[in-house]
Amino acid sequence: MAPTLLIATAPNDATISLIKQFEGFVPSPKPDPIGLPTVGFGHKCQKTNCAEVPFSFPLSQDTATQLLTNDVQTFVSCLHGLISNSVTLNDNQFGALTSFAFNLGCNTVKTSTLLKRLNNGEDPNTVAAAEIPRFNKAGGKVSSGLARRRAAEVQLFQTPSGTVAQPLCTS
Repeated sequence: MAPTLLIATAPNDATISLIKQFEGFVPSPKPDPIGLPTVGFGHKCQKTNCAEVPFSFPLSQDTATQLLTNDVQTFVSCLHGLISNSVTLNDNQFGALTSFAFNLGCNTVKTSTLLKRLNNGEDPNTVAAAEIPRFNKAGGKVSSGLARRRAAEVQLFQTPSGTVAQPLCTS
């Protein structure tokens, strides 16, 4: 009997934990380090007073986690649209890229050499180790927080798993 192939359709717990660790918990809307209003675990407010958030403030850890899980789906969809179906990634590899996209935005991923190299068929672990750490600057200066986040993303990326997250369909 052939082994069962598990396919992930949502980010794994390690991904959510990594994002939470680096975004930090903000129970009520307040400006982030570059002045954008945020709440929860890195939710960028779209409306005045974060009116789009379906929870009352202050958020609990649980409601902030629900908000994060919803927000992350945007980046999951973005990544599935950008990464070639010829590229196979496990849930940890895909999760690391989800954290990366959540932090930097889909446009950064879309124009990156990281994406180009993955889609050209290079070894994903080699690409991640070389490309992810390059995105460690804020305002043109190396940020120790971003350097730590990128190192954690590479570590998660290189963690083996038997669960496929990319491509969504293998038939």
